[in-house]
Amino acid sequence: MDLTLFLTGDVMTGRGVDQILPHPGDPRLWERYVRDARRYVGLAEEANGPVPRPVDFAWPWGDALRVVDDIAPDVRVLNLETAVTRSDDVAKGKGVHYRMTPENLGCVTAVRPDVCVLANNHVLDFGRRGLADTLDALHAAGVGTAGAGRDVAEAERSAVVAAGGGRVLVFSFGSGCSGVPREWAAGPGRAGVAFLPDLSTGTAERIAGVVRRERRPGDVVVFSVHWGSNWGYDIPDDQVDFAHHLIEHGVDLVHGHSSHHPRRCEVYRGKLVLYGCGDLVNDYEGIGGYEQFRDDLRALYFPTLDPETGRLLRLRVAAVRARRMRLHKASGEDSRHLRSVLGAEVELI
Repeated sequence: MDLTLFLTGDVMTGRGVDQILPHPGDPRLWERYVRDARRYVGLAEEANGPVPRPVDFAWPWGDALRVVDDIAPDVRVLNLETAVTRSDDVAKGKGVHYRMTPENLGCVTAVRPDVCVLANNHVLDFGRRGLADTLDALHAAGVGTAGAGRDVAEAERSAVVAAGGGRVLVFSFGSGCSGVPREWAAGPGRAGVAFLPDLSTGTAERIAGVVRRERRPGDVVVFSVHWGSNWGYDIPDDQVDFAHHLIEHGVDLVHGHSSHHPRRCEVYRGKLVLYGCGDLVNDYEGIGGYEQFRDDLRALYFPTLDPETGRLLRLRVAAVRARRMRLHKASGEDSRHLRSVLGAEVELI
């Protein structure tokens, strides 16, 4: 029996998204130019028309929910880049902070994730208290987490999902090259994220050891990694080498994210590498400056694997477009553009 996953890029349900949901939290921001999260709703409205308020929890997902339900994946993995908290412990030295009120967590659970990966550059935007609140909220909702924890052992431990008669292990790590502050690294007795200080061969070998300690025969291993720059299509050599090393040492799929737009994918030794999944849910609509990268165009990834070998059997991708803070099925032209970015291995749906 084949194993189908649903993987996302960045899901950022804080700031403006939080403000349109049924229980908007404190709209204060600590940004240089915008001090009220409701301004991001205004920018979206200026770009594409009125956004109703309040919306239900499913609104930001829009047409994506139907696509996911039609595919009915076995395992669903989101990269959640938002602290679920009321904490005001704002991370010093950061220009942008994301939080959503815990009462709005239904927006995350609307897509029924099995795992939220948390090793990214926003999960500690509101301090370690905010991280603890996030972990508590997700676990209370029955959502597994990987990549952050109350100590390094919890942060580096995989989330385990039973599927297809076996197990899927989801590991999550964040790299400093994506803006994850080094001081956010989890340690013995210190809460934080599973941190990659670099993408060297030595670091890859250490991570391969982490995977080997947990993996059992028959497991499928997903390595989710927050890395790289926000913009641009070039894939740095150290990312390619790191991904290849992990696959050579037992990882079945590399799930990369951080870029605000999709980047190309690769099949290496029969295993899938997604170098940059792009944004999915956020409040960036109406913010100008990088239109050439089509960051309004988002992707839903559905790789199907052989559960015995972890080899990729097919990769289906659905293109959606953000308008009025909601995801809409993309046009044929937009879908073809996305395929030209991702590569020929992709089957558009």
